[in-house]
Amino acid sequence: MKINQQPTENVALPVVRPPVLARSLALMKPITWFAPMWAFLCGAVASGAVEFTVGDILRVILGLVMAGPILCGLSQVINDYFDREIDAINEPHRLIPAGLVTIQQVMITILLLAPIGIGIALILGRGVLLFTGIGLLLALAYSAPPIRAKRNGWAGNTVVAIAYEGLAWLAGHIAFAPLTGPSILLAGLYSFGAHGIMSINDFKSIDGDRKTGIKTIPVLYGPQGAAWLIVITMNLAQLGVIVAFAAWGQWFAVLGISAILLAQLPLQRRFLNNPMENFLKFSAIGVSIFVWGMLASAVAVRGL
Repeated sequence: MKINQQPTENVALPVVRPPVLARSLALMKPITWFAPMWAFLCGAVASGAVEFTVGDILRVILGLVMAGPILCGLSQVINDYFDREIDAINEPHRLIPAGLVTIQQVMITILLLAPIGIGIALILGRGVLLFTGIGLLLALAYSAPPIRAKRNGWAGNTVVAIAYEGLAWLAGHIAFAPLTGPSILLAGLYSFGAHGIMSINDFKSIDGDRKTGIKTIPVLYGPQGAAWLIVITMNLAQLGVIVAFAAWGQWFAVLGISAILLAQLPLQRRFLNNPMENFLKFSAIGVSIFVWGMLASAVAVRGL
């Protein structure tokens, strides 16, 4: 018995487009929200004025939403908008070059997020509004011409570190109490450490960045040189925090943060031995230990 087989033809399957809100959410890159949300929380803790009342808890939650989904999400949308032509060459699968998100949807997303972020900042206070305004200006300076700070790793990392760590920490503090010198110092030191951390993500796109003229730290100094700069920057920041607490006579904080630094050393050694193979693991585990030091510092600095 013969079975007649009909020739198969290549049939183009329809492109499945996720819902509009899902596409806007993907454009806002939720994975990036953690850093400013954590920094805001640390700043709030460092203020020493947060109590376990419904009002304070709601205020913290409001600040976390502002720092992460709203303002950080807004900065990601702005960045993808100004990267759309480069992404069309290097990463055509991304939302804008792939045609999954239109320029009109990008603009609507920006026009929704910006006033929401400013509105929340107004609720949290004029100091928070000031830091929010500075953060929005830095987001434009990072992505938009003519400055486009992201073209150079030193400038781009500085802008992001200040916005995601320093300003978010200070906003969290001033949302509850006037700023203090020790809290400002910690915000600056952890921003310095974040400058190094920002380079870890650039390992995955060294070839594309080199071809398009984006001079990230790994492009400028190679994987090995960049890995050393990352580790040195992170450790100098933490050593600065340890020295500060020693000067303030907070010896339990000195011991705790020293232990957190020592816990990172084995991971740092593996990262330095083979940066390209280990940068993802270092980003997931080593940086996680680093940020716990931020919270420990925030707890210890209350009342100073």
